[in-house]
Formats: sequence, structure tokens, C-alpha cells
Amino acid sequence: MTSPSTTLSLVDSDPAELAVDAIVIGVYSQRPEGDATADGFADTLLLAAGAESIAAAFDGNLTRTLALLGATGGAGEVTKVATLGTVSAPVLAVVGLGSEPSGAAPAPETLRRVAGTAVRALAGAGRVALALPLPDDADAPAALRAVAEGALLGGYRFAGYKTKPQPTLRPPVAEVQIAVPDAADAAAQAEIRRAAVVTAAVRLTRDWVNAAPNELRPPSFAEKVTEAAQAAGLGVEVLDENALTEGGYGGILAVGNGSAAPPRLVKISYTPAGAEGGKRVALVGKGITFDTGGVSIKPAQGMWEMKSDMGGAAAVAATMLAVAELKPAVAVHAYVPMAENMPSGTAYRPGDVVTMYNGKRVEVLNTDAEGRMVLGDAMARACEDGCDYLLETSTLTGGQVVALGKRIAGVMGSDELCERVRVAGDATGEPAWPMPLPDEIRKGMESDIADILQVQAGMDRSGHMLQGGIFLREFVTDDVAWAHIDIAGPSYHSGEATGYWTKGGTGVPVRTLVALIEDIAANG
Repeated sequence: MTSPSTTLSLVDSDPAELAVDAIVIGVYSQRPEGDATADGFADTLLLAAGAESIAAAFDGNLTRTLALLGATGGAGEVTKVATLGTVSAPVLAVVGLGSEPSGAAPAPETLRRVAGTAVRALAGAGRVALALPLPDDADAPAALRAVAEGALLGGYRFAGYKTKPQPTLRPPVAEVQIAVPDAADAAAQAEIRRAAVVTAAVRLTRDWVNAAPNELRPPSFAEKVTEAAQAAGLGVEVLDENALTEGGYGGILAVGNGSAAPPRLVKISYTPAGAEGGKRVALVGKGITFDTGGVSIKPAQGMWEMKSDMGGAAAVAATMLAVAELKPAVAVHAYVPMAENMPSGTAYRPGDVVTMYNGKRVEVLNTDAEGRMVLGDAMARACEDGCDYLLETSTLTGGQVVALGKRIAGVMGSDELCERVRVAGDATGEPAWPMPLPDEIRKGMESDIADILQVQAGMDRSGHMLQGGIFLREFVTDDVAWAHIDIAGPSYHSGEATGYWTKGGTGVPVRTLVALIEDIAANG
């Protein structure tokens, strides 16, 4: 099931003359002090750069009209105006940018969010042009990338399973044009191409996360990932339950054996020409296609959202498709463990001792801490195959949401790589905050009978997010720089659409992973 997509292009014509269904301009919420309208009341709106010809067509009355319609310029607010032939487009959508920035243009994340909001608000329009303020300096590529990503992601809508047409549900915008000074500029065109590739990966991640869990159990998820990866020209290796048993993947089997749908481990490989002897990147993503908690069963309330517990796997697999198109000069291998955590007569139990792929033995206290079990095996395999950087992402702990909320991921691991994750996250609008791995929490995970407890002794939830990172560290070899990105909150948005996030899967952290891979390819 593929959700409808939006096409993207650049234009350098006068925005007032564009033959589109709607044109989007920006407005700030404040005007310099002392400025007032002819009527004598303070005008609190200031049109942003890019709207000059539109303002001229309205004979300077546009901000006054917007104010009378109740527009405040607040970030993300959309006010629609019928142009009645004043400009070529029949509809003008004015999106609030917040207070006027001190620099030449709003921050990229602001542009990303307002572009997404505006395109979603114009659902039903066939063609929309965005004339938003873009800087003309070194910040221009980042701003253009942000607008393009926001436009393509804000209009996303999951195809869904409805059997009857929904007449009140207007289709997403089919085509978006972005107004720039020079539409033929090679750098600008490259940004548009990249945005199309990366957002396609984000949208696919959202599709997989939003899919019903009965349609995306481990074998079928593995088949979909394999089909997409092979179509992109990537190498694929799939280990079924028999191969996992022969290979000694005790963590994946312990979790997956409780389900009638057996587990899988999918390896996806990208090796560009000339990469031999160079740096190697490993990606690992948690693929629990549904998480009941197993024998340590979860409360029923909200359990349906556990279809999203494979968000890390979806992001990693989709990132590889973007890598195949962008072709960075670095080898990248992804490891995607897939299992369904179900209670049954063959499910693993609290008290079990599980032998992991690297030989370490884990004493299980809580079968609902299943993600670290499948990830430990996959991370150990990645290190065995050889890598210099290991980036793992997972909806691992509720502790991440408690500590950092629904928008900011937690990142743990090697200090330098965690800082690179933070920088990439800030640049892409997917913030991540580095967290420690304290020795005292590791001491609380000492087992009397095995090498490590799966969770802290006594089921102590203090430092819950950090326990997950400390456990995963056991499966990374000393020579590998690694980062664990806990996306329990940011990977799924249960509220109403906001900015370029729509309800359901968000696609976090695809854009961060792509940025990190490109950074490693360029800088080592």
C-alpha cells in the first residue's frame, strides 16, 4: 500500500503571475515600532520577503485585509484570501512565521514546519506555489531544503483501508512549485532532487509504521523490505527462523518464538565502487512488528499503538533506499531484526537465561524489554561483520518519553558520535539529546547467574532509558564508535497534524541517518 505523493519543482517567474491554484506567502507577527496604517491603528503584520509582487497587486492593502480577517502572524497560522483576479492564482494562503527574525530569513526548521502546514491546509488544490522568504547567502541551500522537505511531508496522508470514498476528505496537493531567484541553478536543483529522495524514504517509513499489524508481521515485513531493497539495487540477506537457530541468534529467537509468525533478520548492503578499505557504517533498527509485552503483558489501553514498535526498523530500511539513490562514498550495511512479541506456550519467560549471538548470557526479568534482546543480536552481528560506526535506532523505552518528551530523541554511546548525531538532528529538525551511561546503573544490572540482567535488579525503573543504552553497549566491540538513538516518543505522533508531522508515524530519524551517512562519507 503506497500513499499518494506530491511532485516538486522550482520556478523563477513573478509569483503574482504563476498559473497555480494557490500561492503561499509568509507574514511576520510584528512591524517596526511607530508604523501604523492609514486608519491610525497599529499594523501588527509584516509581509515576508517573496511577497513583494503580491503586495503590490493588492495596492498595499494586503496586511490590513489580513488583520481584519483575524490574522496574527503566529507561527503556522494559515489565512486564506480569495484574490478575485488580483493575481493569477485564485487563492492566496498567508502563513504565519512568528516574530521577524534578526537574520535575513526564518530558521530552516521554521520554514520546514510552515511549508508543511500550508501545503496540508491547501488539500484539494492541484498545483500550489510557495513564495516563502529564502536567504541569498550561504544559508540558502539549508533553507531551500527545509521548504522542500516540509512541503513534501506536510501533505502526506496514509492511504488507509477504507472501502468507501470519503467525499469530505480532499486529496493532497498534487504538485508544489517553490519560487527561487534562479530555477536553473545547479545547487538549487540538487537540493530539490535530494529532498525528493529523502522524503520518499520518510513517507515509506510512515507507510510501514501506519500499516495494520496483521498485515505487517515479521515474514511479510521482511518480504516488503527485501522487495524494495532489491528493486533499488541493494544486496539483501534474509535469515529465517531456521537460519537464526543455526546461527545462534538467541535474543531474536527468544522474543520471536512466542508468535505464530516467526522472526527474521534482514541484512541490506550498499558498497559503492572504490569503498574497499574505507570507513564502514552499520545501521541497526528495532523491528518489533507488534508488542503485547509478551508474558509481562502490557495494559490494554493504548496497546494498539504498539504496531509502531518497528519504527526503528522501518527508518533504517527506508534510509538504505535513500542511500542507494544518493550514492554516498561510504559502505553502509543495515541489520533489521524483526519479531512479534506475543504471549503463548512458546514465549520466553521472566527468569529465562538467553544466550545471545555474541555468547553473552542474559537473565530475563521482563519480557516487555524485548527490543534490547533482538537489537543485541543484530548489533553483535554488525560488529562481527566489521564496521567503524554503528548507528542503532529504536522505540526502546518509555523512559525516553518521560525524560525528553515526544519530540526529542535520547542518544547514548560514544561521545564523539553522539555529538555528531545531535548536530545532524538539529540541522534536520529531528533533535536528539546526548545522555550518560552511569556506572551505578550498570552495577544494578549485575546478575547472580548470568552475565547481565536484561533490566535493573528489582525491576527498578530509575534511569530506564539509560538502562537500555547500557545493555546495548554489551554488544558493541571496543573498536567501534556507536550511538543508540531512542525514538520512543518522536517516531509516532498520536495527536492532530502539526507542521510537517501528520498523525501516526513520523519517519524519525530517517533524515538524521541520511545526514550522518553523508557526513561520514565526506569527513570520515
